[in-house]
Amino acid sequence: MDLNISKFSHFSFDLWLTIIRSNPEFKGKRDRLLKEFFSLDQDLDEIRKEVRYYDLLFNRISEKTGFHIQREVAFLLILKTLGKNEEEITTESLSTFFTEVDRLFLEYRPVLLWENIEEILIKIKDAGKTANVLSNTAFIHGQSLVKVLDDLGLSTYFSFMIFSDIEKVSKPNPKIFETVCRKVNEFQTVNKSEILHIGDNIIADFEGAKNFGFEAKLIKF
Repeated sequence: MDLNISKFSHFSFDLWLTIIRSNPEFKGKRDRLLKEFFSLDQDLDEIRKEVRYYDLLFNRISEKTGFHIQREVAFLLILKTLGKNEEEITTESLSTFFTEVDRLFLEYRPVLLWENIEEILIKIKDAGKTANVLSNTAFIHGQSLVKVLDDLGLSTYFSFMIFSDIEKVSKPNPKIFETVCRKVNEFQTVNKSEILHIGDNIIADFEGAKNFGFEAKLIKF
């Protein structure tokens, strides 16, 4: 990843498929947990297919509406599709399931996409510039993503982190870019055009940032 650091005052980074990607083992472990925890009859391939379908669907809905969809809602729909009676699924069982999912996520934590990402973040910091994370979340909450960035040794390079499950809105909603702008200007005076948002999604990251008034860089892994 190449960035013109001298051109901008602040750098906003998407997270998934911009800085990190899923551990190859995690999703298989999560889908097996889903099958065993809720005693599903379907084989793992069918379960994996349904989880993937809803993952993509809710990402598209977030892109279209700009609103965050709670993972509890997503998994209730997945379980209903897989034949479970939602009346039999308690709040406590969902909470316990997600506690186990989060544990698996940290055990099989994501991996870095770019070997030189820390080098880039160091250059930003050394140039007296600042950076943040701005990430839509789906099945994993922001607090777990913070722990991952801590483990990867990257969290200290970011002045703040914003996640859709906390803000209740998702990129490309201008409200979430406004939150970035407001937080940046709490510690430095920066115009919108001096902020560069970097991400992999043309709708959520590139068009969302540009429409708000940021500059944007689209990357592909």
